[in-house]
Amino acid sequence: MLKQGLLAFALGGLLYAAPAVIAQNNTTNDAQAPAAAAPSDSGPKHGRFDPQERSQKLAKRLSLSSDQQGKVQDILQSEQSDMQKVRSDSSVAQADRRAKMMDIHKSSSDQIRALLNPDQQKKWDEMRARQEARMEHRHNGEQAPAATPSTPEQK
Repeated sequence: MLKQGLLAFALGGLLYAAPAVIAQNNTTNDAQAPAAAAPSDSGPKHGRFDPQERSQKLAKRLSLSSDQQGKVQDILQSEQSDMQKVRSDSSVAQADRRAKMMDIHKSSSDQIRALLNPDQQKKWDEMRARQEARMEHRHNGEQAPAATPSTPEQK
């Protein structure tokens, strides 16, 4: 039972970090991995989960305009704040917190997708599909495939 709870919590954390992880995996991994793994001087809530950093990575991956990037950053900041409130609410059962966190992440993802043009939406959907496939493999205890056959690098 504890193992399932930990798995559920880990899944929630992965869902929260999905855009940053996907963006990082689709850029030059060798150059950016050490910088992303290093803790930020600003505090424990920065690094991979930093809304500004995540929005910058998404801006590169999705070719966002500066207006889109600002809106995405606002969405990610709101998501981070909402997630922190849920995490710190010890009066709610862990399963309920996980469900709330998944709802927050889904809502943020939907808001970001709504800002994108059709080409960007296609890339976003591909990024999300690859991340969900990786998470599903991890959840089942399998090794994630190197690349999904249905999503080769397309331009």
